[in-house]
Amino acid sequence: MTTANLPAIRARRPAWNKGRVVGQKRPLLPRHVWAIRVRLEIAENHRELALFNLAIDSKLRGCDLVKLKVADVFASGQVKERASIIQSKTQRPVRFEITEGTRKSILRWMEEPLMVGSEHLWPGRFHERLHISTRQYARLVREWVTSIGLDSTSYGTHSMRRTKVAHIYRKTGNLRAVQLLLGHTKMDSTVRYLGVELEDALAIAEAVEI
Repeated sequence: MTTANLPAIRARRPAWNKGRVVGQKRPLLPRHVWAIRVRLEIAENHRELALFNLAIDSKLRGCDLVKLKVADVFASGQVKERASIIQSKTQRPVRFEITEGTRKSILRWMEEPLMVGSEHLWPGRFHERLHISTRQYARLVREWVTSIGLDSTSYGTHSMRRTKVAHIYRKTGNLRAVQLLLGHTKMDSTVRYLGVELEDALAIAEAVEI
């Protein structure tokens, strides 16, 4: 009696994202931003406070944020009110504002001994690394959100990028402004990024009387 050739039975590997929240990361709410700022100020953690503040203001991807150079934000003895860089992903320029509180925190960070003669705004702690890595930045973001009781699986570096534009969109409904601030080439990308749905569009329409 012949037996059919049966496929080998293999143990299934657990999915890479088992137990993780996948998809878009949530933006921080204003109360979350202030809670993290207060904690960093109390701890006198000047580097992380400056990094956190500029991450919120600049709305940059992590890969661009960690590569910022002092000259990108500092000129003529002061921190610029507006700055511009070329995005790594699109090779297109994007401009961003640097608010007064952020400028003060950057100036304070630049007084630290580690910044003496540094070309990069967030220098690495080891000589072979010019600046902090995106992995280090992601770890810091996790520490920030968990320090105020948030679930770190729901937030990430893109939360920092989305925070200010999400707030701008909620207040104004201006997608074009958000597109420019994020440096998106297509409006569709901005719509997907913000998670704009029909309910959002209807709410905006209902608020407008003609």
